[in-house]
Amino acid sequence: MNDEGESGIISRRSWLNRLLCGLGASLIVNHRPSQAHAAEEEFASRETGPLIVRVTRPFDAETPVREFTSFLTPNHRFFVRSHFGPPPQEAVSEANWKLRVGGLVERSREFSLKDLRQMETVTITAVVQCSGNGRAFHCPKVPGVQWERGAVGNAQWTGVRLRDVLAQAGVRGDAHHVQFQGADRPVVDSVPLFVRSIPLEKALHTDTILAYEMNGRPLPLLHGAPLRAITPGWMADSCIKWLTNIIVREDEAKGYYMQTAYRVPAKPVEPGAPASGPSTPVEVMPVKSLLAAPQEGETVKLGPVTIQGVAWSGEGKVVKVEVSFDEGKTWESARLVGEDHLYAWRQWQFVWKAKTAGIFTLLCRATDAHGDVQPSTSPWNPSGFLWNGWDRVTVTVTA
Repeated sequence: MNDEGESGIISRRSWLNRLLCGLGASLIVNHRPSQAHAAEEEFASRETGPLIVRVTRPFDAETPVREFTSFLTPNHRFFVRSHFGPPPQEAVSEANWKLRVGGLVERSREFSLKDLRQMETVTITAVVQCSGNGRAFHCPKVPGVQWERGAVGNAQWTGVRLRDVLAQAGVRGDAHHVQFQGADRPVVDSVPLFVRSIPLEKALHTDTILAYEMNGRPLPLLHGAPLRAITPGWMADSCIKWLTNIIVREDEAKGYYMQTAYRVPAKPVEPGAPASGPSTPVEVMPVKSLLAAPQEGETVKLGPVTIQGVAWSGEGKVVKVEVSFDEGKTWESARLVGEDHLYAWRQWQFVWKAKTAGIFTLLCRATDAHGDVQPSTSPWNPSGFLWNGWDRVTVTVTA
């Protein structure tokens, strides 16, 4: 429960007031003269399209699925997730901010935003999805933020290749992992820092970037300004926000958020069983699709009804989306539409000829280029990660 009532919806103006009063106007990052205005406009525009709040402190909120009828998710309607909330302004202002690269490198380096902007610019369109998106649908229930369907979004991320940054430091031959840490800090010292690492192979991939823009605008503070790691095709736990430190290592990062949290059992476990045995880090996104329209509980008329949604997969393109009206006994192919990019989601449409009045459940499932098919339900795990079961919406058809 939160102080906005059972609906969990907070108005844009309420959130703006809370942000400015509770955290101070310093939350507007000044890494360019125009960014303060951009941030103000972004927060003001929240009045017209509320997010669904799951946690108020720190602010964790998901996007209403109706927003997913567009290819790109607008910045101000993109889901928000962090463990500790944004860092103070002085930690991420352009005057003070530095990216430090060290560890198993030939020479430690520091980079300013100006330094990064002078390097080759890269833009990647990619889905970013919280590892716990869909956690609320696991049965039995698991602890954690009870995300439903909207802790995901598709955006254009602009920045520099991580491998270009690492090249300037010179990665040593005994390096195998790259650790990220941001400027955000827990309220009390006893809480561990949010530190994660990725294998060197992923760090050196040509599509792994350090982003300072989102959808053609300076990266908003709530989405990691001034710099955020983007690991296309992987869950967002590795897309570290407010990035300040990169350490090249021989092994995985130590600490709670790498060795305990954001891991799944290496072998299937019985639903409800405690975590035990070997585990692996959460990494690649599984194939998944969502119904964006019509909406849950909506009433539609007899005749043609346009069903639409989005589908994505981690490191392979979506090649097919199907819909079912009989609980998955039979399936019909939808039409893939719009832009088609690796790592981005694919839009799809299906025209349903609703011939009889009544209540109907619509299902969708996706298949990717690797042959992976979205399952009816996801394997249960104690943390509720990686949910990708069939999406479903119930509608009423009237004459």
